[in-house]
Amino acid sequence: MKINFSNPATGQCKQVEFEDNQVAPFYDQRMAAVVPGDSLGEEYAGCLFKITGGRDKQGFPMMQGVLTNQRVRLLLNKNHKCYRERRKGIRKRKSIRGCVVSSEINVLMMALVKKGDKEIEGLTDDPRPRSLGPKRATKIRKMFGLSKEDDVRKFVVKRVKKNGKNWLCPKIQRLVTDRRLARKAKHIEKHNQRRMKRDAAMAAY
Repeated sequence: MKINFSNPATGQCKQVEFEDNQVAPFYDQRMAAVVPGDSLGEEYAGCLFKITGGRDKQGFPMMQGVLTNQRVRLLLNKNHKCYRERRKGIRKRKSIRGCVVSSEINVLMMALVKKGDKEIEGLTDDPRPRSLGPKRATKIRKMFGLSKEDDVRKFVVKRVKKNGKNWLCPKIQRLVTDRRLARKAKHIEKHNQRRMKRDAAMAAY
């Protein structure tokens, strides 16, 4: 079985292939379960991993909430995982794998939750900071501990382009400004004027 390891803290990921006896403790575990990595070798001793997904030997993905280790056919719509609708309102019956790990899983995705005693090459030894920060105004406030009165635009995380001269800055989403409030008030005023004009026309009729 192949395991795709990811480390959200450093932004690194790597794929390693293991023998069946090494991954046997992961069988009958469900997605989102936290499992120790001692059986994978000395390098992973003391580490805790969270099972985030996987796929079987034919490429069918695991789906959270389907409590079986077999492959099943479900009628899926746009609100489900593992399905992207091609036309609006179309549902489709598709084959997916349950959320329980079995010997038929070919690739398993796991995220590092707790680091062990040793450094893992390609996973914990080279931290890579995130190149972009959050875009939404509420998430920027939460990240820097700002209040509603503070100006969010001063705290946007920027990064320098490769030429070293220009900056890349994300556009702040859901930012409430005076201009936006004025535009909303103008829209409401136009709506009220149309309603009053319509009522006057109905009364005259």
